[in-house]
Amino acid sequence: MKITTPYITLQQLLKLEGIVSSGGIVKAFLLEEKVYVNQERETRRGRKLYPGDHVTYDEYDLWIEAEEQHES
Repeated sequence: MKITTPYITLQQLLKLEGIVSSGGIVKAFLLEEKVYVNQERETRRGRKLYPGDHVTYDEYDLWIEAEEQHES
């Protein structure tokens, strides 16, 4: 996942990747399912993810990367 901002929240990532359908179910989802950030279980939907972070869930294996900014 390439981001153009300094960070993205775990909730935003899960929604953008289509893992959850809405932000309202993220809290319950994280309590029930095993989502890992950098190999540690994570239950906080507001967890900030920065370039270099690694998120895994089920068959998903996502690396957070910074998108290159082109100067005009």
